[in-house]
Amino acid sequence: MRKFILIYLICSLSVYCFSQISDILASSISIAQTSVSDTHHWTAFNNPAILGYADKPEVGLQFENRYLISQLSTKTVQFELPTNFVNIGLSFSHFGYSLYHELIIGAGFARNFSDKFALGVQFNYYMAYFNPTNSYRGALLPQVGLSVNFSPVLNVGFTMFNPFQTNIQTEYVTKRLPSIFSLGSEYFFSPELVWRAQIDKEVSSNYRFATGFEYQMLQQFTVKLGAYCSDYLVSCLGFGFKTGFFRIDLNCNLHPLLGLNPLTSVKYTFR
Repeated sequence: MRKFILIYLICSLSVYCFSQISDILASSISIAQTSVSDTHHWTAFNNPAILGYADKPEVGLQFENRYLISQLSTKTVQFELPTNFVNIGLSFSHFGYSLYHELIIGAGFARNFSDKFALGVQFNYYMAYFNPTNSYRGALLPQVGLSVNFSPVLNVGFTMFNPFQTNIQTEYVTKRLPSIFSLGSEYFFSPELVWRAQIDKEVSSNYRFATGFEYQMLQQFTVKLGAYCSDYLVSCLGFGFKTGFFRIDLNCNLHPLLGLNPLTSVKYTFR
C-alpha cells in the first residue's frame, strides 16, 4: 500500500511539474536550460547541432535531484567524439527508481559547416518500465537541430524533439511522450559575458520562456543567473569551475511551490 501511494505521488507530481522540458529529457548545464543556442557546451538530449562545435573528445556525468526527491532523480552519461567528417555523440539517461523508471539512449551526429552553421540529428530510443506488467515498452524518437552563426557575437539555435508525436501504447494506458520545439539565441557582450534567451513549445502545453546570463571570471570560475516561466516564474542560479581537464557545474532552480531542484555535472576533456 505504501508503495502504491509513493507511485501515485510521484506520478501526480510529475504531471503537475510538466511544462515543456519533460522528465524524459536531461536538463542542461546552461542556466535556465537555455541550451538550444549554447555553442560552448553540448548537453545530452538537447540540441544535437551543438555537437558540431566540439573539437576535443569529452565525457560527462550528470545528476539531477528534482525537488530533493530521490525517486525523481535523473542520472545522465554522455560522450562526444569529433572526427574529420562528422562529430559523434553518445548519451544515456535514467529517470525514476525500481518500481517505475524511464531510460533513453541516444546517438547523435553533427557537422560544422565552416563556422557558418552546424546541423545535427540524433536518434533516441526511449523505454519505460511498467510495474503492473513487469515489462519495458519503447519507441524511437528522432531529434533534429540547427545552429546558425549570424555574426561573431550572435548565434541562433533551433531543435525539434519527437516531431512526429510518437506515443507508447500498453494494455492499460497510453503514455504520451512530449513533442518539443525550441528556438533560442546567444549574444556575447564580451568574450566573458554571454546572454541567452529561449522559447520552448510542447505541442499540448503552454509556452516556456527562459533567459539567463553567464559571466566567466579568471578563466576558471563562471557565475550564472537566469529565470524561466511557464505556469510559474522559476529563478535559477549556477556556478562553473574549471581545473585542468575537468569542468564542474552546479545549478539550482527554485520553484515557488515545489522547492529546490539541484543539478551537478562533471566533464572531462581529453587531450
